[in-house]
Amino acid sequence: MSIDVALDPRTLEAAVRGDERAFEELIAPYRAELHAHCYRMLGSLHDAEDALQDGLLRSWRGLAGFEGRSSLRSWLYRIATNSCLRLIERRPKRVLPAGYGPPADPHGAYGEPLAETVWLEPLPDEMAGIADGRAGPEARYEQRESVELAFVAALQHLPARQRAVLILRDVLGFAPAEIADALDTSAAAVSSALQRAHKAVDDLLPERSQQATLRALGDERLRGIVATYVEAWERNDVDAILAMLTQDVTFAMPPRPTWFRGQEAVGAFLRRAPLSPQRRWRLVATSAGGQPAFGTYLWKDERWEAHAIDVLTLRPDGLITDVTAFIDVPAFGAFGLPDELPV
Repeated sequence: MSIDVALDPRTLEAAVRGDERAFEELIAPYRAELHAHCYRMLGSLHDAEDALQDGLLRSWRGLAGFEGRSSLRSWLYRIATNSCLRLIERRPKRVLPAGYGPPADPHGAYGEPLAETVWLEPLPDEMAGIADGRAGPEARYEQRESVELAFVAALQHLPARQRAVLILRDVLGFAPAEIADALDTSAAAVSSALQRAHKAVDDLLPERSQQATLRALGDERLRGIVATYVEAWERNDVDAILAMLTQDVTFAMPPRPTWFRGQEAVGAFLRRAPLSPQRRWRLVATSAGGQPAFGTYLWKDERWEAHAIDVLTLRPDGLITDVTAFIDVPAFGAFGLPDELPV
């Protein structure tokens, strides 16, 4: 998370005159955090990139109107937020399968991927543009908490302007007056929207964030959990995987709407499909939204093909409460992972 940096009047003047290099120098300290902001608003890497590019283009074209009454950072956030709000009007809400429909029967037919794009996408840690801790004394959530799957999924259930208010206030620590200015509304309306957003999000979020859970587990124990999961999955050892799961575990596979709840259902699914004896796997550890994750590769046509980005959600005792397998090969590039592993 960056802070406001001193604005060089000569660089600003050059950017206003049309110097693209000067403009890039002005926005460089804020680009990564603006991308993370757009991701929180939209729940999608692709949508976040679209909103960020639209916001930066509008900033470039409107730079002559920047009068310095607010910081450059606040001005950029205002434009990026409104780019997100316009995009939300045109695109469906992003959810996880559990927010789309009921759990499925593992012995029945699996749902086909939906033609419409409605799914939340994972955020690679390298693209998060965030630091440890809170953005400021007024922020309610840690920066890393604010990109966890559960938090971003909860945000998507809020009306767009409530979502913007909560993020700007509780994640980024902007003052109510700044938020009112960004959204062209009153401080009283900001306060009202924030209260409604708190009630909705508090009902959706788990009692403990993943960041608090991971700190409680510690690095050494977390490494052990990751290693055990990889070894069990690569051995097709369903019983070993089930021993790592809570009784009410969920397993989802966007863009398929199908998801399963409970050890028995997940075990039946694993034995029938991904961990059947006919399949072979390799896993590469990574991290998404501050949570342990894996690039999974399936042996197919004599090569290891990229299959899914699996994200784990853990409990303080080390058991896994959720496995979300994002079946999206293009996402591998965002995580710095290859489309194929060497044979």
